[in-house]
Amino acid sequence: MDVRATSRYLPISPTKIRLVCDRVRGMPPRQAVDVLRHMPQKGAGLLLKVVKSAMANAENNFELDPGEMLISAVYANEGPRRPWRRFGARGRFKPWIRRTSHVTVVLSEEQVVVAADAGEEQEE
Repeated sequence: MDVRATSRYLPISPTKIRLVCDRVRGMPPRQAVDVLRHMPQKGAGLLLKVVKSAMANAENNFELDPGEMLISAVYANEGPRRPWRRFGARGRFKPWIRRTSHVTVVLSEEQVVVAADAGEEQEE
């Protein structure tokens, strides 16, 4: 079963937060929380909230143990852009574009691979 959490309209560009998303993809959520707490980027704090929300959704809404799950997908899409005025020298206009992001974290249950003949000796 997949559990997801989404945070929308985050005040950071998607390019910056994707760098942080790439670090935690495929990790168990508790390990990802520890990694994100020690990262200096602004996006790490924003992504930390979304990972914690996904863990809470798994525990409270679906009665699953977050310790037995993995971050199967985490992605940052582009949100709306907001034009901003910045006035330059000699009466010129310098437009800035304030970018926003929508971040989604998907947790899925770990797939345990068990070999059929793991404990048996092979015959020749």
